[in-house]
Amino acid sequence: MSITDFLFFAFAGLTIAAALGVVLSKNPVHAVLFLILTFFASSAIWLMLEAEFLAITLVLVYVGAVMVLFLFVVMMLDINIAKMREGFVNYLPIGALFAVAIVAAMIWVVGPVGPEVMNTDALNQAVTHGPDYSNTRALGEILYTEYVLAFEIAAVILLVAIIAAIALTLRRRPDTKYQTPGKQIKVKRDDRLKIIKMDAEVSDD
Repeated sequence: MSITDFLFFAFAGLTIAAALGVVLSKNPVHAVLFLILTFFASSAIWLMLEAEFLAITLVLVYVGAVMVLFLFVVMMLDINIAKMREGFVNYLPIGALFAVAIVAAMIWVVGPVGPEVMNTDALNQAVTHGPDYSNTRALGEILYTEYVLAFEIAAVILLVAIIAAIALTLRRRPDTKYQTPGKQIKVKRDDRLKIIKMDAEVSDD
């Protein structure tokens, strides 16, 4: 077994173990941390497959942005863990059914597991490129030529989602108190302070 095979099985085992930790962890914060570890191990496997752009994107976008946001949200929310665990046994058969379906789909896509699939020499030759090969350039050429229509549709959908999020945030709510900075700057002393002249009062005591 070469060092490449050892690293692949090591990162693959780490990915599976971390994914199981996400599902089986009782603490939501620990589950998010396990998910971050899963992304790191998956990005290492992509690096070994010479998919540098996808590996860096996974670390920067998901680990650096999305998962940090999830972690802060989970830490700030008061989650009742006991209540969440009440229906675990009831949903376990459905989860197991989906897990079996996903494994069957992966086996159907990859093919039957046998000695010919475990031939790592054939897999290494399939992903070997020259030193001047650019994974980012190859991905860009495919993305903007063969899949340009799907890329533009995805961009329009994301743009609509951004506009919808901004519209929901900036909508007027009559029962919500908000401040206008422009009016606060223009305010004067006489608008907020009123001086009343009155005689001094003497207590009977």
